[in-house]
Amino acid sequence: MKEKSANSITTKIAVASYRLAVASWLGGASLFTFVLTPTLFRSLNRDQAGTMVGYLFPGYFRWGLTCGLIALFALALVKFKRKRLAAALLVAMLVITAVQAFVIEPKAAALKREIPSFETTSPDHPLRAEFRKLHGFSAVGNLAVIGGGVVLVLLL
Repeated sequence: MKEKSANSITTKIAVASYRLAVASWLGGASLFTFVLTPTLFRSLNRDQAGTMVGYLFPGYFRWGLTCGLIALFALALVKFKRKRLAAALLVAMLVITAVQAFVIEPKAAALKREIPSFETTSPDHPLRAEFRKLHGFSAVGNLAVIGGGVVLVLLL
């Protein structure tokens, strides 16, 4: 009887941890994408806003990776009808976030350091074109992570 009770408590903690991690990841990504970043770009000039967002990106990606790993670990401890689908989504979201954190963001940050100003440098400049391409990949990845988070919340 005690084993079943302890297992039940472990399961409840795992389920709560999974839900909290997924909701925190989705909420954080949504807040960053749809509220914080647009507010910064409306409130500051382009170069200042870009610098601020650039400072925040490493922490933003660490947040996503941490939430995703907690969710994946917690998911492994529970029985769940659509567990394989949820696990596949979490892994895909983690891969996207890892690529953003360890490949795209460092390349974009290096490019930003080479561009004197986004306000005065021509949009046709090759460095800006390369930055725009990386930004596009990152934006699509970010929206995919948010979409995956929405699906995970609906699967609960």
